[in-house]
Amino acid sequence: METLYEAFLKTAEIYPDNAFLCVPPLKGRSYYEKGMEITYSQAARQIEDIRQYYVDAGYGYGARVGFLLENRPEYVLHLIALNAIGISCVPINPDYRHDEMLYQMDHSSADLVVTIDERYDDIIAVANEREKPLAVVRQSEFFDSLPASLAPNAKGTPCLMTEASLLYTSGTTGRPKGCILTNDYHLTAGQWYADMRGLIEIRPGEDRLYNPLPLFHMNAAVVSLGAMLLTGGCLIIPDRFHPSSWWQEVCDSRATIIHYLGVVPPMLLNQPVNEYERKHNVRLGVGAGVEPELHGIFEERYGFPLQEVWGMTETGRIFGVLEEPRQIHTRAFGRPFGGFEAKVADENGNEVPRGEQGELLVRAAGDNPRKGFFAGYLNNEKATEEAWKGGWFHTGDTVTQDESGMLYFVDRKKNIIRRSGENIAAAEVEATLQSHEAVAQVAVIAVTDEIREEEVMACIVLMDGVSPSGELARELFDYTFERLAYFKPPGYVLFLDSLPTTGTQKIQKTQIFGSETDPREVPGVHDFRKLKKKNR
Repeated sequence: METLYEAFLKTAEIYPDNAFLCVPPLKGRSYYEKGMEITYSQAARQIEDIRQYYVDAGYGYGARVGFLLENRPEYVLHLIALNAIGISCVPINPDYRHDEMLYQMDHSSADLVVTIDERYDDIIAVANEREKPLAVVRQSEFFDSLPASLAPNAKGTPCLMTEASLLYTSGTTGRPKGCILTNDYHLTAGQWYADMRGLIEIRPGEDRLYNPLPLFHMNAAVVSLGAMLLTGGCLIIPDRFHPSSWWQEVCDSRATIIHYLGVVPPMLLNQPVNEYERKHNVRLGVGAGVEPELHGIFEERYGFPLQEVWGMTETGRIFGVLEEPRQIHTRAFGRPFGGFEAKVADENGNEVPRGEQGELLVRAAGDNPRKGFFAGYLNNEKATEEAWKGGWFHTGDTVTQDESGMLYFVDRKKNIIRRSGENIAAAEVEATLQSHEAVAQVAVIAVTDEIREEEVMACIVLMDGVSPSGELARELFDYTFERLAYFKPPGYVLFLDSLPTTGTQKIQKTQIFGSETDPREVPGVHDFRKLKKKNR
């Protein structure tokens, strides 16, 4: 098989009547309120219709199409239809503001955006501001008003190395980087998950995977989708994570596997006992970041194990704890296996002794260490080569490894804040705050959050003559909230007289607070966490 599309067709032949996509029913949802299922044979017919419309409208090999479709089955159907032609999809985070979407559409050179009705005007505003023409169509009107392609209908035959999707991931430069993901990447990632075995086993033709994570992330749109697509399983797509209705959705959708991030277990444990939490058919949970203190408590209350894994957009493949003892009171996430190699290294790339902390470096075994990984960062060869320095991919994660080969997560080396599963580049938040006329200097750091893993904190030095106040702190919060996705603005704002710097005036973030100081408890901190809501 050379493409995701070919893999889907093969599975559809074997399991035509199996459910492929499912939306669990949820009262109050604006679409599919009663839930829905699409079988492989039904999906195949819809995909063929969508594919033909793209072809008839002149969209050809090598084009890119943006998706602002939230977590809906149409995302998957359009993805596979485009894949048949050799067109790449560019998923858009639905929480992005105008400037963020404009950057993504500019950087990706997308030719078209397919959007839900509610965001049509927002995308039209982006299209009107972009220099290169950008066609826009409502998904609900796709078969009636798909605009003709504005680019020549390129010729080409989709293959393993054809770009299948372009996912944007936060980096330390302030702007997200576009990760080029080929058919080889998609198929490798999906097959890798499907073949993990041991404590993480997917049963061909039987499993139903409930994944509340967004389809603009590789977890849901690549790893989970790929594993179900290749094994004849069903991908269950809720619109988002709903703690209060989670167990009812899991039961209604007959899920056998669930996916989670670190924020999910504590929020579920905080819910009162309900009638659905032990009526489910879940065999296992797969995810990352569960707090060791909660791991055993969760499993005892809900009756199934949480299997910790590790992965990132650039790698595709994942490590996982595949055998006992799982060491659930630690942050163990598995041993290298199957030709996916790991090394714990110092800053020079040299392996550190077992038990010592170092950066996790990974590669594929054999002559091509990049086999199955992302194909590179779009228009940024320098960043790509820097990430692959020394023939290993540098993950930016600090880990340890014991004598048995087990890897344990410690912390993130990169200047990334991880909030409820979202990667937030501190530099991007800093750049936004720095553009405010009252701000002289700013350092954005991560602080601990008991529910969301980490929260954003902005340490700000004001311009001469500007006095700190609660009103100004709120103004700065609102300023970033209007310009960035709701999860990126600072949950905490602190005004300082100065920030520690090096001789070259580089801010030393690690020196702002002492090791014994909790930044959240410093006098004068303004707490805006309750204002970080999608709709406010």
